[in-house]
Amino acid sequence: MKLATEPTIKTLGDYACQAIQKHFKKTLKWEKSVKKDEDPEALHQMRVGMRRLRTAVSRFEIALDFPKPVTDKNIGKIARRLGNLRDLDVLKESLQTNYKPHLSHKEQDSLQTAFAALTKQREDVLSSVQKTLKDEPYKSLKEALKDWLEKPSYRQLASVDIGKVLPDLLLPEVSNFLLHPGWLVGTYIEESEVKIQRNWQQEKLEAELTKEGEILHSLRKQAKRIRYQMELFTDLYGESYAAYITEIKNIQEILGTMQDSVVLAEWLMDVFDSEIHTQLPTLANLLAENRYQMWQQWQPLQERYLKADTRHSFHLTILHPIL
Repeated sequence: MKLATEPTIKTLGDYACQAIQKHFKKTLKWEKSVKKDEDPEALHQMRVGMRRLRTAVSRFEIALDFPKPVTDKNIGKIARRLGNLRDLDVLKESLQTNYKPHLSHKEQDSLQTAFAALTKQREDVLSSVQKTLKDEPYKSLKEALKDWLEKPSYRQLASVDIGKVLPDLLLPEVSNFLLHPGWLVGTYIEESEVKIQRNWQQEKLEAELTKEGEILHSLRKQAKRIRYQMELFTDLYGESYAAYITEIKNIQEILGTMQDSVVLAEWLMDVFDSEIHTQLPTLANLLAENRYQMWQQWQPLQERYLKADTRHSFHLTILHPIL
């Protein structure tokens, strides 16, 4: 695979092609280990590689002419299969490391039912992943990308100076992020100003998450998308840009931890036929406390990004790459 090797890459096409190669290479690096189920970290890395590849393909298709198998939809299907397996590994690790040590012997014994169910579920999902990596759609995607990287095909926009189009690439994603309804969860509007609901008790938060949790989860996914896209261009911006990436990553992780706790609680409810508060009362309380703590960390970030000054500064940062 031969790409432009000049120290300073100037065109949109060069940047786009470099990103595709980088994330495709990472995906292939871990494939064999994932097929053999050798290491949870290999699965994590391949999943991340596939997700970043998907971001690069979807965002750069305005400049790159991909063969038919290379689509956002096809990559997304494979990434979701990997993600399903990774989610089970995260769930097991969380139960084993973060919660089990804090439970009574009786609850630890009850938890063995959950671990047994998890093992069985993981076997089924692993089989699906292994089949996916042997099936024609994945093979076609892989071969098509290999061939394309040997001789990339560009659209007209690819030859444009990256500095002239970079803000236009990033600003729509920034707008989608800042206008997401997840920012309004736990707020009220007074005289056209958004205000944060303060001093919620744990029970109030649980009710809100039951009602609006999916919206927060959607905001987390939007944060991940904009972070992946922004990270493609870190060398073209300065410190304020890097600071926004760090904050967005923090937002993603806080909302992710909250969502993981919700998913774990729902999964346990299913395993124990909705009797989690009877079978595992300490664990149920720990999960609720975890969500409450994450909410305390989330609110200062939520308040910051609801301020006009923050949003204006974010846009100005994107508008001024260092070229």
